[in-house]
This record gives sequence, C-alpha cells and structure tokens, in this order.
Amino acid sequence: METKTMIFSLNNDNDVMKKQLQIVYDALKEKGYNPTSQLVGYLLSGDPTYITTHKSARKIISSFDRNDIIENLLKSYLK
Repeated sequence: METKTMIFSLNNDNDVMKKQLQIVYDALKEKGYNPTSQLVGYLLSGDPTYITTHKSARKIISSFDRNDIIENLLKSYLK
C-alpha cells in the first residue's frame, strides 16, 4: 500500500474566476433565487440545472472546473 501523500494541484486564475462568479451570482439573484444555496447545490452535485441560463450564467460556471472553484473559495475564506 502506498504511504506517500498525494499532491492535488489545480490551475486557476483567481481574478477572472471571481469576476465570472460574480456574474453568475448576480444572474441568480436577478431571477429571484438564493444565489448561495444554488451555488452550493451546483458545487456539491455538479448538476448544472442549479444555475440559471439567464445572462449565460450556466455556460459561465460550466467553463470552470468545480474543484478549482472550491479551492479558490476555500483560499479566500481562510485569508
């Protein structure tokens, strides 16, 4: 059995992702959804139907790997 710790590395551009996630958040809010709940649902399940198509929000969020989003959110939270 392997005893070494695996390294998990992700590529990301935090500024671009932040701007794009803000667009998704705003689109969800405009459509009357709770943006935080919808984004959590999407991040946990991977089901894109949690995200509205309004303002291309679903297309925008699908352009990012969910692991990259979670990593950036965690880093931001821990700062």
